[in-house]
Amino acid sequence: MRSFLLIVFFIASITSIRAQQEVPLTRILFIFDASNSMNGVWKAKPKIDVATRLLSQALDSLRNVPDLQIGLRVYGHEKNYLHGQDCDDTQLKVPIGFKTVGAIKSSLKSLKPKGTTPIAATLEKAGDDFPDCPRGDCRNIIILITDGIEECNGDPCAVSMALQKRGIVLKPFVIGIGLDLEFRESFECMGSFYDATNEKSFTNALGIVISQALNNTTAQVNLLDYSGKATETNINMTFYDQNTDQVFYNLVHTMNNRGNPDTLQLDPVHTYRVVAHTIPSKEVDSVIITPGKHTVIGISTPQGTLEFKMNGVNPDADKLKIIVREKGDMNTLHVQSFADIEKYIIGKYDLEILTLPRTYIDDVEITQSHTTTIQIPQPGVATFSKNGHGYGSIYIVQKNKLELVANLSRTKDRETLNLMPGEYVAVFRPMRAKESIFTVEQNFRVVSGSSVAVKLN
Repeated sequence: MRSFLLIVFFIASITSIRAQQEVPLTRILFIFDASNSMNGVWKAKPKIDVATRLLSQALDSLRNVPDLQIGLRVYGHEKNYLHGQDCDDTQLKVPIGFKTVGAIKSSLKSLKPKGTTPIAATLEKAGDDFPDCPRGDCRNIIILITDGIEECNGDPCAVSMALQKRGIVLKPFVIGIGLDLEFRESFECMGSFYDATNEKSFTNALGIVISQALNNTTAQVNLLDYSGKATETNINMTFYDQNTDQVFYNLVHTMNNRGNPDTLQLDPVHTYRVVAHTIPSKEVDSVIITPGKHTVIGISTPQGTLEFKMNGVNPDADKLKIIVREKGDMNTLHVQSFADIEKYIIGKYDLEILTLPRTYIDDVEITQSHTTTIQIPQPGVATFSKNGHGYGSIYIVQKNKLELVANLSRTKDRETLNLMPGEYVAVFRPMRAKESIFTVEQNFRVVSGSSVAVKLN
């Protein structure tokens, strides 16, 4: 009686919550082990008797749950194990649908354990047991109840993962009846495993599994600053399935009116990988949401701000881009517009400002809640007049060496460039001149905020 009341408690809680929110259609396929080993004694009673009785009680409690369809697949019930192993001994006894509780209970009562344990083949066939989703938002869930491991040389873990990656089912649940601990790994790779050592633990496992199958639960994400306080916010986040990398939630982190992270409704069926899209991104793996319990997810995201300013007025400054790299790393982390203010995870960064010539600033430190301001000089304006079309380049003089800044247009007789202050050399040869002696070389200086005319003829 106590076991029955525990299940009723789980289901009553779920029904109350589901009545208050819109939920997708959930389809549960129970896969039930009716192999020969289920004749074995479990706590002084045959395993088959205990399992069918407790599952039937749980099914009774599911009769009035809205947006729920249930089905039953059985294996090991047709061919006697003593007459040879039949690895195709699996059957959909009750197709998934509404108002199937009575049919499933009748099927359970009629079971006589006989055969082997073809778990992989059963899972593979179970993938076809779920009909097309009429609303496009179905949650397909498998609950496997078994007392043994795969006996037909199949790979239940590979089959389970394939079904998940194809989007056919969510992470399966496995309830083991009196299994040896050494077999735990055989099931943990399939999905969420629950070890039932007695009737009470079986009932608890069944209640927890059904709770996860039917109901979202609450969580919050604490985006932690340098001191470990949940002060960071307004960051895009993505929740991935840990096993399949399927995206389940995209959202922007917020704080409520009391300054606490917003409460989220999450599906507890999945194990999550949560990514905070900071620069660079931060993530946590293997996040488990416990049904009926508010889960707090902490991610270290201490941030400071980077901004750029220019001496004087330059109408083209908004077009300027900055390549941001983590210190010592040549990979581009981010491209920031000069006019924007961006947040970065605290640390040191190398900057490449796309001026002419490019401006390199290394070891720029970003600190918690502080704005780091990078000031650069205003460029000057150089206007080049050329004697017809031709070939030319602009060089900056650095420590008596020439460094290429830009190539001049071959098809323009006159062009203007914004150049950073410094000493320059322009080299040009008209296209019609076929000898090097007609090359023109012109030295010039660019002063911040000033204009200079350079004649190349």
